[in-house]
Amino acid sequence: MSKRAVDFFSALLGLVLLAPVLLVLMLLIRLESSGAPIYRQRRVGLNGREFYLYKLRSMVTEADRSGGLLTVGADTRITRLGRILRAAKLDELPQLWNVVRGEMSLVGPRPEVATYVNLYTDDQRQVLAVRPGVTDPASFFFFDESAILGRVEDPQRYYIERLMPEKIRINLEYARQASLLTDLAMIFATVGKIFGLRWNVLDWLKISPPRLGQ
Repeated sequence: MSKRAVDFFSALLGLVLLAPVLLVLMLLIRLESSGAPIYRQRRVGLNGREFYLYKLRSMVTEADRSGGLLTVGADTRITRLGRILRAAKLDELPQLWNVVRGEMSLVGPRPEVATYVNLYTDDQRQVLAVRPGVTDPASFFFFDESAILGRVEDPQRYYIERLMPEKIRINLEYARQASLLTDLAMIFATVGKIFGLRWNVLDWLKISPPRLGQ
């Protein structure tokens, strides 16, 4: 079975099974703060095509207008429920619909906004040849990305000069060896990370560890 077929049927099944959970979470979001419970943002996907990525809203309405694109440390725009959703990665569940539509895969480089993609070098743009995903190795290694950015003096500059290039490098290394088996391992690794389990399923992948420095 092809990767696309696995993505489609897995995401469709996930949406059906998780529909009650999504409905409850959407209701709680709406009760906590005004605005639509589903947030969408334009991202750059396969071959540079833009699409709308869907999330459960974890910030106040129109948060984009009151702060930058990055979420840094204890961002005051995040709602109380939003912090729980982000910690458990539940805010990412609506992206299963992006997978069904073919805009994303279950595993693949996380899609960026055009603002950052426009800064890619020619070599870095190779990552756009891979269908973006709900999870990827870079998200695993930088699971606490907002906390990392909260510890530096200039989060925007640090992200562009340090974090973003490392994320792209890691994902390109993964893409060169990706298979249905490695994708399955990546999904298990992500679930384990969310629940604080030390599953070493990624140890056998040939990916150099992050090299950030300060």
